[in-house]
Amino acid sequence: MYSISEADIDFIGRDLKRPECVIATRAGEIFASHGDPDGPGGIARLRGNDAPELILGVRGDVPAHFVPNGYSLLPNGEFLIANVGDDGGVFTLSRDGTLKAFLTEIDGRRLPSTNFANRDEMGRIWISVSTWQEPRDLAFRKEVADGFIILVDDRGARIVADDVCFANENKVDPSGRWLYVHETMGRGIVRYEIKTDSSLGPKESVALYGPGMFPDGFEFDSEGGIWVTSVLSNRIVRVAADGSQDLVIDAGDADVIAKGEAAYQAGTYERAHMNAGADSLLGNCASVTFGGPDLKTVYVGSLFGDRIATFRSPVAGAIPPHWTY
Repeated sequence: MYSISEADIDFIGRDLKRPECVIATRAGEIFASHGDPDGPGGIARLRGNDAPELILGVRGDVPAHFVPNGYSLLPNGEFLIANVGDDGGVFTLSRDGTLKAFLTEIDGRRLPSTNFANRDEMGRIWISVSTWQEPRDLAFRKEVADGFIILVDDRGARIVADDVCFANENKVDPSGRWLYVHETMGRGIVRYEIKTDSSLGPKESVALYGPGMFPDGFEFDSEGGIWVTSVLSNRIVRVAADGSQDLVIDAGDADVIAKGEAAYQAGTYERAHMNAGADSLLGNCASVTFGGPDLKTVYVGSLFGDRIATFRSPVAGAIPPHWTY
């Protein structure tokens, strides 16, 4: 039911730089993170196949190494961006290019490379930091689980989970009851019950992925499923509400995947193994979202693509918090 072939994939946009995270709105706007290694980073607003409108962080609290990664669209039109660059931290980016530091330390420690900044429907901010290790490649091991989640609300900023095996995207599910988090090196998706005071219950495993899967981004659909992207293997998998998994698309190279899997099992996995997926049609897919008038158009962000892959889904996505912004 969910199988998509490479022939079903179209592309929008051009000249993008590291469009790792992509989101869409009801108004038809599509945004992607823009991490240009040779210039200021920011957000790209796609305009069909024309050159994108670039909203770049050029003034204000501009860190020396600003590489936008996971971000949220805020109600006022600004972007809340996790900086995966060496300086780390979370910043707000206004449409005029002004960067403002939102959170750069926790418990007296400077935030390292920061993965994702998620604003939920209640206005709470959930931040994923993959690891304290610097460089973070030292955490490309299944035995390292020092990734953590920060909650920022009207009570301030605090760590609410610190047991994540390379924390990647996090999102509150449509019921509002659970915070879901991808463990890239734990090879699964976990969840924490959100208590009435916004603290989190113990970690629960939702699904474990098979060989070759290195989960990055995910999104919920309207039927309780979770759509998952995997770097290196360039796969998109749907996890159904009952925990079963369907392979939506496999755009990876079998030899590249086998080498990466062997290195992971041997404890020698390195960034070069992940980057080897760059030549795929999906450009090392890293995020997935739903858009279009019926929320059945899928958009796929990537680490190395210069366009956004898109295809039609048989099931609509769940309405995201930013949908009407």
